[in-house]
Amino acid sequence: MAQKMPRARSARRRDHNSTLAEQVRYQFDNFMAQGTVALISGLALVSFVFILLMAALVSLLGVTPEGGDRLTLAEALWGVLMRTLDSGTVGGDNGWSFRLTMLFVTFGGIFVVSTLIGLLSSGIEAKLDDLRKGRSRVIESDHIVILGWSLQIFTLISELVLANANQPDTCIVILSEQDKVEMENALAEMLGKLSRTRLVCRTGSPSHMADLGMVSVQTARSVIILHPSQEGGDASLVKTLLAITNIPRSHPQPYHLVAQVQSEKTLDVLRLVAQDVIEPLLINDLISRIVVQTCRQSGLSTVYMNLLSFRGVEIYLREEPALQGKTYGQALLAYDNSSVIGLQDPQGAIYINAPMDRLIQAGDRLIIISEDDDTMVLNQGQVSIDPVAIQLTDSGADVAENTLILGCNNRLDTILELLDQYVAPGSTATIIAESADSLLKLDPESHKGQPPLQHQTIDYYPGDPTDREVLDRLDLKRYDHALVLCNLDLDPQQADAQTLVTLLHLRDICNQGGHDLQIVTEILDVRNQALAQVARPDDFVISEQIISLMMAQVAEQKNLNAVLTELFSPEGSEIYLKPVGHYVTLGRPVNFYTVVEAARQRGESAIGYRCQAQAGSMAQDYGVVLNPPKGEPIAFQAGDSVIVVSQS
Repeated sequence: MAQKMPRARSARRRDHNSTLAEQVRYQFDNFMAQGTVALISGLALVSFVFILLMAALVSLLGVTPEGGDRLTLAEALWGVLMRTLDSGTVGGDNGWSFRLTMLFVTFGGIFVVSTLIGLLSSGIEAKLDDLRKGRSRVIESDHIVILGWSLQIFTLISELVLANANQPDTCIVILSEQDKVEMENALAEMLGKLSRTRLVCRTGSPSHMADLGMVSVQTARSVIILHPSQEGGDASLVKTLLAITNIPRSHPQPYHLVAQVQSEKTLDVLRLVAQDVIEPLLINDLISRIVVQTCRQSGLSTVYMNLLSFRGVEIYLREEPALQGKTYGQALLAYDNSSVIGLQDPQGAIYINAPMDRLIQAGDRLIIISEDDDTMVLNQGQVSIDPVAIQLTDSGADVAENTLILGCNNRLDTILELLDQYVAPGSTATIIAESADSLLKLDPESHKGQPPLQHQTIDYYPGDPTDREVLDRLDLKRYDHALVLCNLDLDPQQADAQTLVTLLHLRDICNQGGHDLQIVTEILDVRNQALAQVARPDDFVISEQIISLMMAQVAEQKNLNAVLTELFSPEGSEIYLKPVGHYVTLGRPVNFYTVVEAARQRGESAIGYRCQAQAGSMAQDYGVVLNPPKGEPIAFQAGDSVIVVSQS
């Protein structure tokens, strides 16, 4: 059997064949490769040994300046140190033996100590570069961590700042692959100076455990996960969640994770990875539903914005022992400055616009809209209701609707399916878009796995919605609603620019032809909303802003996700704007208690109203008033609407 030569012995033999100079050079290379700290430590040690050795030689050999006394070791140390630090010191020396000795010391200082000083300077510069790169560890606790970067982050941080305005020191940490300085500059430009909130930016990957540890995700109060809207976003989300859940939690409370999800299929995977610690928001479904609802009800987008923003009213869950044993209908009239919209039972089930005769039991929590948590105060006296002003009239049979859709994106399938659930039989939807291939599956006769539409038919015409000639060929008088969708495949600014061009042409054609067409548009960047005012669309659906508002709400109150999911669900009750004349007499001053009572008799929960006279004023919130004081009188006019939570 052949013998095998051990590799270590062979390596040692090769070392013996190398020269001393090569071995020294190799050891020196290894030392230099250890980094700045090792170099500074090594040079500091060499400098100390050199100074100590030269001082000892000067003291022992009795090398003194001409006519001077013998130097003690301490005096020699001081003299050698000064000459290594400052080469000009040797110019004042007397006596050639002393001069030559100190000249040698000075040369040693130039080569050794000066190199040490240079390394210290470069080390400080390197540390500053590292700080600019955002790679230092964040030492925080009970902070908010945002993972990722997108257009949503500006609205998201603004809302979080408002939510924590009463906290003395709130820290929000952003971890993104963006450059730290660029992130800080963008935040400063958009948000300005924040008085009670500190923003800390770090550069890194949200799916790397080391980078997550760098922002102390294990001690965070809540973690908000942003990810790209393009394909593969859910895959990166799952990877990030795997990284987070593998970091042991440092607090007794479990992780509170909030994430946007694109596909419903991903929800099952998220439950396997993060179990009950994640609150997912199915963004494509939510935005599609809001687009459809807003398309059919002008002003609804503003209602959603006010309801989800911390600037206006907020949604709270509150247990009210004083109302136990009373009905949900009685609870609607129990607050002067708050509006009840539902119940949550002790098992966590949500009932938006619960049955009016449902008794409130121990453990039930009311779902309330209020300006703040301290304004939810039960009224003490008898409420004033004007029964004579209540007039309940039927809205009549539903009629077929014709909807015009300009543009397309990956939400179009869902939008058409949801629209089919709301419109009456015989309705139509006309699509003008360039991407014909992606729309073929929408044809109910194609049978490509898509559920057939029950109440409406689809007409598709290929064309560019920004082309005036394409729009001029349309008969706008036959349409009840127009919906302009943005192109999610483009840069947000370019997509919004195309949307604005379509809006300008569409509104000009309507003005010239005298068409009263309700136009709803989808905008990505909230900064472009003011530009869209030129085209005077009836409503805006600012996708990224709505997502940001919902994520901020759920990040502050974990249990709100179930409430919002139920509120935006097609099953059960939703928010509607209905003619106020179907509830109370027009022109007669009534308080909002009377409106709430009228809605209660119809099985609905009234939460506000919209004045048509102010519908075009941004300063007046387009006429939308949520959670008005119930005791103040108001005279409604024709065209005004009452905002209710209702089954239909």
